[in-house]
Amino acid sequence: MKTLPKRTCAIALSIQILGDKWSLLILRDIILHKKSRFKEFRNSKEKIATNVLTNRLKTLYSEGLIEKLDPTGTKKSTRYLATEKGISSLPIILEMYMFSIQNIDESVLDESQINIKKHVLSNRQLFEETKIKEYNIFSNQLKEDLIKSKHLVDII
Repeated sequence: MKTLPKRTCAIALSIQILGDKWSLLILRDIILHKKSRFKEFRNSKEKIATNVLTNRLKTLYSEGLIEKLDPTGTKKSTRYLATEKGISSLPIILEMYMFSIQNIDESVLDESQINIKKHVLSNRQLFEETKIKEYNIFSNQLKEDLIKSKHLVDII
């Protein structure tokens, strides 16, 4: 994997790390939809190519935006979780959402998307705080479950 050149401008650095479509969509899926497996990202409606997904996950990992849990050492068991740095991208994701949501015809949105739109537009700060709290609960529970299952495998 190539090393990113040093940037002296904060915006340039942010764009270098998050400026491609896929990185933000992966972080959206992790934080808002609680996806954590490679297969779950592949099944997102945007249909990311396998090689692109692999590269973006590596970049997000190397930049400290996600962590990788590998309880059994197999690709199928690998889980990806947002770090605090990754979670800090949520306001960016929501700003992009706010920028465009008014221009999307609701007839193309599903019930979940309409519900999210309603909550974000009614109280964005509460939505953001709630999603971060829910994600942290999910993440901590997943880590606990993986530790317990690994401990059981070690016992057997």
